[in-house]
Amino acid sequence: FIFDSNCRRLILISEDIDGELDLGFRPPKMSATAIFISRPSSTPTLQRHHSVRSNRDRALQAIPSCRSSSSITQIFIRYSYGARKRNSIFTGVKPFSPVMEWQDCTVKMEIDVPTSVVYDCYSDREAIPRWMPFISSVKILEDNPDLSRWSLKYKAFGRDIEFSWLARNMQPIPNQKIHWRSLEGLPNRGAVRFFPKGPSSCLVELTVSYEVPQLLVPVASALQPFLESLLMRGLERFAKFAKSSTDSTR
Repeated sequence: FIFDSNCRRLILISEDIDGELDLGFRPPKMSATAIFISRPSSTPTLQRHHSVRSNRDRALQAIPSCRSSSSITQIFIRYSYGARKRNSIFTGVKPFSPVMEWQDCTVKMEIDVPTSVVYDCYSDREAIPRWMPFISSVKILEDNPDLSRWSLKYKAFGRDIEFSWLARNMQPIPNQKIHWRSLEGLPNRGAVRFFPKGPSSCLVELTVSYEVPQLLVPVASALQPFLESLLMRGLERFAKFAKSSTDSTR
């Protein structure tokens, strides 16, 4: 696939396609134009909702970077925004989208607290809202302690942001790794890793991956560095939380 953002066109180039063609493409707030290029032997059947212009030269002239070739045939397709989304005919392939769906954030910090204490503090999920800025509540399910319900509330980018999800804690590695993934709600997953730096300190590495919510797609490019700054603030507060836990046990 080639996506031309300036001309708002999607180009699908295929060496060998048989059967029906259905792009299943709906870009936000605009219409899209696509060019399908195949070998002469290909005779795709188009869905009724596509309007077809079979003139090869007229189609290729719409894209300056394209050049006419006598060895291939082209079909011009216009797919208007708002049309009903359809499944792609390519088995196992999701419809093309120019929007990045997932982002990853990783922050790390060295904490002057023994690894075992830091691990135990982070394992207390219901205490996480005390030090993570954007987490408002975490509730462990009584009938299944591996599951917990999370709520996120924060004001950013000029709007009130609220999300929730059900997460499952995966099998941990004591004093080394805690990891999780969401089962419903806001799609996300992550891991916390603990690296001993001596008898009384360790390095904590926190990685969070998430699907960019539709609400925040317009600010997706700013979302990742913003969340990384929040996660770092969370680790700074967590370091104080773990230190205070150590002092209270003395």
